[in-house]
Amino acid sequence: MKIALLEPRSPDYHIYSRVVIPRLGLPLLGTILRERGHEVKIYNEALHDITPHDAWDIAKSDMVGISVTTSTAPRGYAMAKLLRLKNVPVVFGGSHVTFLPDEAINYGSYVIKNEAEESLPMLLDVLDNGGDLSTVPNLVYRDGDRVVHTESKALCGCLDELPVPDLTLIDHHEDLRILPALTTRGCPHRCTFCSVSDMFGPKYRMVGVDRLMEEAKQWKGKNVFFCDDNFTAVPGRTKELLDRMLTEGCVPKRWYAQMRSDTWRDSELMELMRRTNCARVFVGYESINQKVLDDYNKRQTVADVKASIAGFHSYNIPVHGMFMFGDDYEGKDTFDRTAGFAADNQIDTLQFLVLTPVPGTKLFKKMDAEGRIISYDWSLYDGHHVVFEPALMTPLELQMGMIRATRQFYSTRSALRSLFNFRFTTSMFRYWGKKMLRGWHDTNSDFMIRLRSWQDSRKGLPHKFSLKKIVEKSPLKTEGGDKSSKKKN
Repeated sequence: MKIALLEPRSPDYHIYSRVVIPRLGLPLLGTILRERGHEVKIYNEALHDITPHDAWDIAKSDMVGISVTTSTAPRGYAMAKLLRLKNVPVVFGGSHVTFLPDEAINYGSYVIKNEAEESLPMLLDVLDNGGDLSTVPNLVYRDGDRVVHTESKALCGCLDELPVPDLTLIDHHEDLRILPALTTRGCPHRCTFCSVSDMFGPKYRMVGVDRLMEEAKQWKGKNVFFCDDNFTAVPGRTKELLDRMLTEGCVPKRWYAQMRSDTWRDSELMELMRRTNCARVFVGYESINQKVLDDYNKRQTVADVKASIAGFHSYNIPVHGMFMFGDDYEGKDTFDRTAGFAADNQIDTLQFLVLTPVPGTKLFKKMDAEGRIISYDWSLYDGHHVVFEPALMTPLELQMGMIRATRQFYSTRSALRSLFNFRFTTSMFRYWGKKMLRGWHDTNSDFMIRLRSWQDSRKGLPHKFSLKKIVEKSPLKTEGGDKSSKKKN
């Protein structure tokens, strides 16, 4: 069969907009399908626009797979509606449709929940040979007017059985400046704002080091981003991998990874990270308010956050810190305090995000039940737009506070200071951050107007718009996906 796999672009600007790192789900699925004899091509919109010629080629496919997160779901649904006009079957996968499959089935022919490495090949075999769809695990499909959910099957137990993802299946793969790599799935922690444990399970599953060394051959001399949610959750195994990279000559030019704040305490691990060219660590600090950290179930202290930054710096490893604003224990003073903390502790680069109740999380269930969500336009669920009512400030105050804190950090002065201190990469990121913020403003002026007008409406002031109109711009509105009526405007 001729298969096209699509990853829609993110709907807005963010700090990673200048650096494309494809998620590895589609390359892995594409490799599995190709090994089974299918013709596969992957299109990643963030890497390269889909041209009219590409669209014509995709429309000739026997099946199109679309992988979506929450913020890319509306774009994916719009793609599927166009393909439906061409009578091309579409199967959805990814985190968003795993938790909202009954929504996604309105736009596609099939939905696969959780991991698809077994289910997707089985679905294609059934369609090719006239089998029974009910035998395909984790599948959602329509049988007349009835939506059928097949039996859920356990997640892949042995990741070693999966092939090395072939990145050359991605259209314009030669433009990739950073190679994605994945060595684990899942996370042993259960933060309230995160859906990873529900998507991939609470068990931390690891690809064996022997199997990883096959993949590591393509890392040598390249820039690599380890996409694991927590690359160092099992320090002994991480050390084994890094040591093998050294002894077998597979050291990347630079590598980056996400990890927790306590990683720096393992001196042996840190030394291996430095020797293998770790160029930046990405750490979810989330907050400098201990009540907020406890509310997130983060299992770290403010002292851990501060010590972590100095600890990584002691090994000459830059830190990209990630903070969120909007928890019920945060007031309006949090923005200046956090920006000041970041400056005082010399965090190299960071993301200030707004807390986002993504479907599949405890946070979403709580806020949905409390009626605090003010927009179900999924394209806004990217961490840069306020979509709920905070407890100690208004949505507009939260939005403006996040912008102000970001502007304080990504200033021209900070970029020049980094440049004069010979921190060239950090200076470049500071410049990009400033440019990103300007681009966000240019594309979100309508959102800010509506957010302000929505707030005025809650005060009883005259207004011309309501936030509900943002929801109406989403493709979800046309086929029952709009739940905005749950919230009074």
